[in-house]
Amino acid sequence: MSIHISAPAGSIARTVLLPGDPLRAKYMAERFLQNSQLVSQTRNIFYYTGTYKNKTITIGASGMGCPSIGIYSYELFTEYNVDCIIRIGTCGAYTSDLKLFDLINVETAASESTFAKYAWGIEGDAIPHQGNAFDIIKQTAVENSLVINN
Repeated sequence: MSIHISAPAGSIARTVLLPGDPLRAKYMAERFLQNSQLVSQTRNIFYYTGTYKNKTITIGASGMGCPSIGIYSYELFTEYNVDCIIRIGTCGAYTSDLKLFDLINVETAASESTFAKYAWGIEGDAIPHQGNAFDIIKQTAVENSLVINN
C-alpha cells in the first residue's frame, strides 16, 4: 500500500523522472509535458503524468537524501509497476571543473549515508548505476552532439 504517493491506479507512467524538489517537478511538468495532469500531491510532493514526444512520462519529486528517494522509489517499483526511474536535477560534486547547467550522467554515486547498506545490503560508499538508462543517456547525448561530464 502506497502511503507517500497515493496516486490512482494506472496514473503513474512506466518511466518516472525524479527531481528532488516538488516545485521543480511542477515546473518541469508544466514546461515539458503535454496534457500533464497532477496525479498526486500527498505531503505536497507533486507527481504529474503527461506525454513527452508521444511517450507517457511521470515527473515527481523524490525529496532530499537517500532515505527519501529510497521510500519513493520503493513505492514506485512495488506499488505502481514502474520500469525505470531517472533521478534528475541538481547535485553536488567534488570538482570545480563543472559549470552551472552542465549535463552529468552519473555512473557511480557516493554517499556517507548508511541507507543503501541497511535497505539493500550494499556495502561501501559508492553505488553504481543500475539498468540500462546510463548507456541510453550516453548514446542519446552522442547522437545529439551533447557533451557529458562522466
